Amino acid sequence: MKAYRTVLTVNDPKQVVLTDVPFEPGQRVEILVLPQNKSGAAAAQRWKSLAGETQAFPQLQKLSEEEISAEVNAYRSGQ
Repeated sequence: MKAYRTVLTVNDPKQVVLTDVPFEPGQRVEILVLPQNKSGAAAAQRWKSLAGETQAFPQLQKLSEEEISAEVNAYRSGQ
């Protein structure tokens, strides 16, 4: 199966036009349309901000490395 990927900007929300696709006339194709993520830098900044907010919770400041390790191991073992 041949896959084709392209990126375009939507100018009319009622219509998306693909041009110069590498398929034969009459060939049936499956179309999957996904919005493109905003910049990776913006997503990384949001993640960093969320992590900072989460780490600032007072109840998390009391956790020791041993407690964190025990929780991770319990989760991984299905407990």
